[in-house]
Amino acid sequence: MQGAFFVSTFEQMNRILLSLTVLFFAAANAFSAVSDACTDGKKILNVRYSGLKETKPHVVERELLNAPGQIFSVENFHIEKLNLESLDLFSDVSLVCTESADGLDLEYRFTELWHWIPSPAGKKTDQDGWMLGLALAHLNVAGEDVRVEAQYRTSLSPLFDAKEFAIYASSPWLLGLPLSWNFEFLRTDSWDALRNFYDRSWYAHLEIGARLLKNVSLLWAPSYRYVQKYGSVPDLGLGVLLDARDSKVDPHLGAYEEFRVTRYGVFYADVEDYVEYLWDNRLYFPVGRLITGASSLLRYRPGTQMFFDRLHQGGANTLRGFDPDSSIHGRHEAIWNVEERFVLLERRPFSVLGANLFWGVQLVAGVEGSFLWDSTTPDWSDYRQSVYGGIHFIIPALDRIRIEAGYSPDGGKIKASVGLYDKNTSMRWRSR
Repeated sequence: MQGAFFVSTFEQMNRILLSLTVLFFAAANAFSAVSDACTDGKKILNVRYSGLKETKPHVVERELLNAPGQIFSVENFHIEKLNLESLDLFSDVSLVCTESADGLDLEYRFTELWHWIPSPAGKKTDQDGWMLGLALAHLNVAGEDVRVEAQYRTSLSPLFDAKEFAIYASSPWLLGLPLSWNFEFLRTDSWDALRNFYDRSWYAHLEIGARLLKNVSLLWAPSYRYVQKYGSVPDLGLGVLLDARDSKVDPHLGAYEEFRVTRYGVFYADVEDYVEYLWDNRLYFPVGRLITGASSLLRYRPGTQMFFDRLHQGGANTLRGFDPDSSIHGRHEAIWNVEERFVLLERRPFSVLGANLFWGVQLVAGVEGSFLWDSTTPDWSDYRQSVYGGIHFIIPALDRIRIEAGYSPDGGKIKASVGLYDKNTSMRWRSR
């Protein structure tokens, strides 16, 4: 009974949050995506789509709230628009309504993103710094919202000192079922300057999220890693995810809560034998064009752990007032962050040589701190803190490019950094 009450309350809170999204943002930006004839309270007669050159109609339909036979709601459309933009398939989504005596005919108009993307492949890790190479991605395989990408990257300093080949594939659905999945395979051959060893390894990871409700999922995540000269490290993670953000791409409002337990050495423990308890918490709230974000990440890892799984902090993916330092490491960490984002340019579509894309610009400032420790409990000698500011460019596929500068009295001077993806995303996989 308590579990049912919790889920019901969570769904009600989510509905309130989505309604607030419309109040804060739709009036200023999104209502231009709706024609004047689209008014509340009229019966929907027919729904049709235009601009779906690659995307299958059912990919769109499962995100819609307005349907034939129902009463049209402008608020529902703006929720639909956020959901559709989160798929990262469209540069623009708009709605045109045709009014008659009996009701409304709805026409959803889509501008699809350029689905084949050959491009430079960029990545920044704590141990290798910037890595660049080539990538080929398909954002919408068979029109089913399946993304597949292959990348080859190498370090810039020293050039070719680190090499990495990667394949990624993901989708929010599996065979028509509400099962999100993500697969990645990495082959690494590099000198790890933070942990001082040659990392010649293979890594495969599969993650499946089974949606119990619209915003509640159970997670199952097995992985296998083989580190040359050291052996195999299999792991299995189980967790629960509550994701009530208004959008998966550049959220303005809502909450993300993930709890996960992962056992390393789950099948056999010849290399490592430890458990990771993870809590990932993110909250967003807007006032006009100002978005306040508060987040925290806790990882607690009791057990036997090899040196190549030590945690390090510093740089664009953790603490922006510090550089990564091999002498500063720990088994456990707790990182918190409060950030203000000012929307200088709201997301908008554009085209280059026939390729449909979108972009936006945000000014950011924030404060962050962390504990990084080895003992059972941390103390203040394990704590560091910094302030930072910068500019973010919102783009397809990578979410954002972050150009920032941070300062901490402990760090000694201003540190400039460039990062990819949202920091909360890159912080989770910053080592690889």
